[in-house]
Amino acid sequence: MSTNPTRVFVARLLGLDVFDPLGDRLGRLRDAVVLDLGPNTAPQAVGLVVEVPGKRRVFVPMTRVTSIDSTQIICTGLVNLRRFEQRGAEMLVVGELFDRRVTLRDGSGEAVIEDIAIEVDRAGDWHVSQVFIRRGSSSSALRGLRRGERLIVDWLDAYHGDAAEPQGASQFVAQHEDLKPADFADALHEMSDKRRTEIAGALQDDRLADILQELPDDDQVQILSSLHRERAADVLEEMDPDDAADLLNELPEAQKEDLLALMEPEDAEDVRRLLQYEEDTAGSMMTTVPVILPPEATVAEALAHVRREELTPALASSIFVCRPPLETPTGRYLGVVHIQQLLRFPPPEQLGNIVDTDLEPVGDQANISEVARILATYNLNSIPVVNAEGRLVGAVTVDDVLDHLLPDDWRAANDYPGLTKGATNG
Repeated sequence: MSTNPTRVFVARLLGLDVFDPLGDRLGRLRDAVVLDLGPNTAPQAVGLVVEVPGKRRVFVPMTRVTSIDSTQIICTGLVNLRRFEQRGAEMLVVGELFDRRVTLRDGSGEAVIEDIAIEVDRAGDWHVSQVFIRRGSSSSALRGLRRGERLIVDWLDAYHGDAAEPQGASQFVAQHEDLKPADFADALHEMSDKRRTEIAGALQDDRLADILQELPDDDQVQILSSLHRERAADVLEEMDPDDAADLLNELPEAQKEDLLALMEPEDAEDVRRLLQYEEDTAGSMMTTVPVILPPEATVAEALAHVRREELTPALASSIFVCRPPLETPTGRYLGVVHIQQLLRFPPPEQLGNIVDTDLEPVGDQANISEVARILATYNLNSIPVVNAEGRLVGAVTVDDVLDHLLPDDWRAANDYPGLTKGATNG
């Protein structure tokens, strides 16, 4: 294998383009995979994690890497385009080793890993050779070293401790704070249960709630069950009621009731109402907190409501006009005002004068197939849901329907049709 240079620091490579020998871009480097060979042996670097188009992360073995420099990475041969799955003793450098606390064998104290160097030997095998660390203990002052000082040491000069010990996750969270929840969830899904729990512990409640809503059911249950009971209830309160209800339905009955009892009564009431509906009905998938205003409200007031940052585009596209009370279940449902209508009328115009009464709401017991048909027929982003008394109880959005219609494992679907080729990781 021909490389230049022979030693590279992983953090400096992140985001680099990865090309095949013909110059076609495969994707971008997101992580490196090393194999734990025991406490007295440096880990072996076995491959790279590359993000290809579609946000999919795939594995490229180091045996297929022909060149690494500060501007690009070149690989050869066929690459497996199945989603990377971590196995056995494999560790992700960015996902697991960065921010790990180590104890230096010279007795100078503890430090935190900020970067890791991998190096190729004469046989063409890659191993971890050095770590770039930040002093994290005031005891280092005993040897004249300042707290917070950064330095490079050999991997074997640091005691890395029991793999079961908690690892810091703050650096990973900080580095990925700008990721959209769906992309953060994708990265979280690929981690081990242990690392996933650590990252969840470092996230703010509202951020974790947004990310949980993008994860497969098994990951949601694993993370929520790892949290302290009170914090789990707080996170559920931050989730959309329909997503919180779906997650609670995956838990044992005793755990579900325990968490509901810990939630704020108003939030728990919304979720309990959704839990009463049978699966695959409009009531089971709706959100109970769409934008609801009285007919006396003005266009200016409606526009102010739909500007709220926490609203999804689908929910912000429609204002449901009802008689008080305006919390679900509301008074009598009157109709809907679409956002395009708001832009066509002057700010003082009352919603009651422009309300669309032609769009029929669906009943809360309607089947998902009926809801999907109406959304598709009329090109809607959302549709009102009413109970038997004609009161608005919620709204179903197009993304809610897609989540129910797609296969359970759609987020972890492995293959692009016809593109899988080459050897698997491991």
